[in-house]
Amino acid sequence: MFSVTSPEHIDAAKPTEREAFPHHECGLFGVFGHPNAAVLTYYGLFALQHRGQESAGIVTSNGPGTSFLVHKDMGLVSQVFGQTELEQLKGTRAIGHARYSTTGTSTIKNAQPFVVDCVRGQMAIAHNGNLINADILRLELERQGSIFQTTADSEIILHLLARPADNGASVLAALRRIQGAFSLLIMSERELIAVRDPFGWRPLCLGKLDGAYVVASETCALDLIHAELIREIQPGEVLIIDESGLRSEFPFPPEQPAFCMFEYVYFARPDSIISGVNVGKVRIEMGRELARKFPVEADVVVPVPDSGNYAALGFAEELKIPYGHAFVRNHYIGRTFLQPSQLIRDFDVRVKLNLIKEMVAGKRVVVVDDSIVRGTTARARVVNLREAGAKEVHMRVSCPPHRFACHYGIDFPDPQKLIANQMSMEEIAKYLGVDSLGYLDVEGMVRATGRPLNEFCLACFTGNYPLPVDPALDKFIMEKRENRARALAEQERHPTLFADLK
Repeated sequence: MFSVTSPEHIDAAKPTEREAFPHHECGLFGVFGHPNAAVLTYYGLFALQHRGQESAGIVTSNGPGTSFLVHKDMGLVSQVFGQTELEQLKGTRAIGHARYSTTGTSTIKNAQPFVVDCVRGQMAIAHNGNLINADILRLELERQGSIFQTTADSEIILHLLARPADNGASVLAALRRIQGAFSLLIMSERELIAVRDPFGWRPLCLGKLDGAYVVASETCALDLIHAELIREIQPGEVLIIDESGLRSEFPFPPEQPAFCMFEYVYFARPDSIISGVNVGKVRIEMGRELARKFPVEADVVVPVPDSGNYAALGFAEELKIPYGHAFVRNHYIGRTFLQPSQLIRDFDVRVKLNLIKEMVAGKRVVVVDDSIVRGTTARARVVNLREAGAKEVHMRVSCPPHRFACHYGIDFPDPQKLIANQMSMEEIAKYLGVDSLGYLDVEGMVRATGRPLNEFCLACFTGNYPLPVDPALDKFIMEKRENRARALAEQERHPTLFADLK
């Protein structure tokens, strides 16, 4: 258990930027039948940049008999693509991907979409989610002679799809092999295929623009290019788009829907629509629910931008407390790799959020955030408020405590690194240094969406996993990953011994 009183805990357990926050999924965007497919995909990925900032890529095609064109690199969409790159991506169909890694390392070889030329012709794939049987499938394919170029589980799907077509249902048969959370875009020489897992963990929607079909992770991407929203891709649906139009297959056994609740809480953009409900409106209602459950007398409600803005607004409106943006976010820092903590205290926190002291000095302050993962960042913000002269600091969180790991694509750390898994509420409040602490409960959080409780995956809050991971399989996966890590470490220690393998 974390030590509540020991200051050594802060330095010893100081997280990297990757560990400190719940990280985003990936963003998918596809176009079929438009002469400016690459440019539309660029703008679509730009709108989905919040879902992944490690790498970006676009693959285009002009149909049968033409070569796929691809460009991808590390960095933001605006850094990866310029006028020159987009002009070279000629084609009437395209798929694009903005990546944040939940499996596989953050390197260019894992940047998507992946492209292959096989017996089935040219194929490209972009994936959002996480496969729980990835290691089992990878080992099986390796034993059958498959050679993997990346460490991402998305390549496993491509290997399954690239096998010889014994019959017309081979693509569907390949998809039935994978388990877990997956929204996919697959482009062949003739088709664009959109796939959503039978639990519907990750969002995916269909739109139309100038007679062309568009598929995106969120509706905000359709809004940017002025595409019309047609509908959401249904859980378990394989939507095939070709020159003759649309057709759907449902190859998976039906499952109880388990949409990721954290999409509403944090991941999705507030201007997106999910299941007919605006995400920003849901977050405002979460703030209202939070205020009704944990009211407090205060002088100002301060959001943690940007994810806490709407919940804080709802909280302030419900209790009729002034709302103030005391934390100012720096939108231009990109990813921070250097953290000179010895030079500037809490640099990794302050570089993103600076405090307007005059707005909090001498006041009773309520800080509203969407979540607390490890707690070190939240604690640093409380310290900043105290140093600025805040008379009282109350913390309110617009979702329940995260106590359990996610197997379905959220990069939550090991449960032992989740503060709510290791501490009681009283201990968390003491560790953060707040006068009071309140988390929204599961019922209030779901009630804010207007949707039934049984339509959501709440595993990171409750520990009830819609698709359980076999403990034996979990042990196998961990052992296999440890063996792979040891092999890579050995190669780094003795590079000359492996020179003939390169």
